[in-house]
Amino acid sequence: MTHSRRLAEGILFTDQYQLTMAQLYFRMGLHERESQFDHFFRSYPDYGAHQAGFCVNAGLEWLIDWMQEARFGDEEIGYLRGMTSRTGMRLFADDFLAWLRSNGDFSGISLAAVPEGRVVHANTPLTVVRGPLAMAQILETSLLNHLNYPILIASKAARLRESANGSVFLEFGIRRAHERGGNAGTRAALIGGADFTSNAGVSHLLGFPPKGTHAHALVQAFLALGMSEYDAFKAYADVYPDECLLLVDTINTLESGVPNAIRVFEGLRAAGYDPVGVRLDSGDLAYLSIQTAKLLDAAGFPHASIVLSNNLDELVIWQIATQINAEAKRYGVDADSVIRRLVYGVGTRLITSEGDSSLGGVYKLVAVREGDEWKPAIKLSEAREKTPNPGHKELYRIYDERGQATADLVALSDEKPDGTQRLVLRHPGTRTKWRALEPRQISQIEPLLTDVLVEGRLVYDRPDIAAMRALRIADVERLDPGVRRLINPHVYHVSISQKLWDVKEGLIRQLTGEAG
Repeated sequence: MTHSRRLAEGILFTDQYQLTMAQLYFRMGLHERESQFDHFFRSYPDYGAHQAGFCVNAGLEWLIDWMQEARFGDEEIGYLRGMTSRTGMRLFADDFLAWLRSNGDFSGISLAAVPEGRVVHANTPLTVVRGPLAMAQILETSLLNHLNYPILIASKAARLRESANGSVFLEFGIRRAHERGGNAGTRAALIGGADFTSNAGVSHLLGFPPKGTHAHALVQAFLALGMSEYDAFKAYADVYPDECLLLVDTINTLESGVPNAIRVFEGLRAAGYDPVGVRLDSGDLAYLSIQTAKLLDAAGFPHASIVLSNNLDELVIWQIATQINAEAKRYGVDADSVIRRLVYGVGTRLITSEGDSSLGGVYKLVAVREGDEWKPAIKLSEAREKTPNPGHKELYRIYDERGQATADLVALSDEKPDGTQRLVLRHPGTRTKWRALEPRQISQIEPLLTDVLVEGRLVYDRPDIAAMRALRIADVERLDPGVRRLINPHVYHVSISQKLWDVKEGLIRQLTGEAG
């Protein structure tokens, strides 16, 4: 990494106002006051024609890596020392810079979070930061950058996983990703449900074999040099006999591509190899899948995969399967046998979260410590439901008598709901919406936040991708089918405890002069 890139991507990977606020805290003697910030998102991704009913947490490990490396060194301090205001006055004073040089890292920060791979919901604390006010403030921008985008992509991948059902699903998006964000997106896609990726670097980092095939350029090059599509396929098979997956739509899928692929496959079979399959990247993918399966079956390759790509998303995949189920019988083909062999390669619409390209994740101050007591902090919003939940809190998932997740509960840290007593669940922003659960209606209450950093020290065993996937699978299976719907999902209940409701309402009344 170049000198300038190191400066840009280290601890100065933040917004300017974080630095100016930190100096103000220093001037007021508040810079080392212990504080708590909550990271949460306000609403699920809405893609227009379809909406998400849940999200999947991701990005935490790479945030931790950044936090453990980021610090104010000589280069960063020198840069800040040279900053001036519009009138030429120094923006940052020497005493503040000296404090930053000695204390400007995240060794005093404690962080608790919902583990990566877990299903998460709107308006619940996903990441809780506690520590000195100035450094916790400086952390905001990078934390949001490291977490919001991976959550967005992991959630999109989880929807694709649902739509693909048991079929293999590949992430192909790095060419259309937003620069280096493609790596974070690839990792999030693997957590969210992609089986493999074409991204060679991240595959190597995470222990996955990268997947892919040749491009149209291979066939085009052979044609331009006076050779044939068959020659291109044969050359590829000669070099990669164990990994022969051929892109068959450069000329004509059914009249040229698939027949030439079959000729090559027959040669591979004679030499003792099993061809992987073919890839379709254009045209009516459902119809072409049926006809391609029919040709492959007739040639004795019933297990060859058919990889589909070209602007796929969860609804397109669902539509392809629906069309195959409706049309396959007309052509004498078993629909299930076609669908079972499909592999979905999803690129642009996954890595960019097409339809909703950002997650509304925010980072809000919710408490400041005074002596032995946490003083709740609140920000008022015009819409009551947007007012953050104040105070030092914990997050719980409540499972009903069926063992299904029925609500996420945000409660004050001194509350310890255990399911032995009647539990009142309040809507976070509407006074008239609440419900009560009796002990017989509760099978489990699970704490969701786990300690990750304690005053900068890592206390978290980093799970691998397989473990994160297992968490996601288990959580999704415990959601009601309505919450998992691709279109118009049922609203999952996020509630606050009666005690937290009382604290929140008291603060609102105090600040607005509203009668109780």
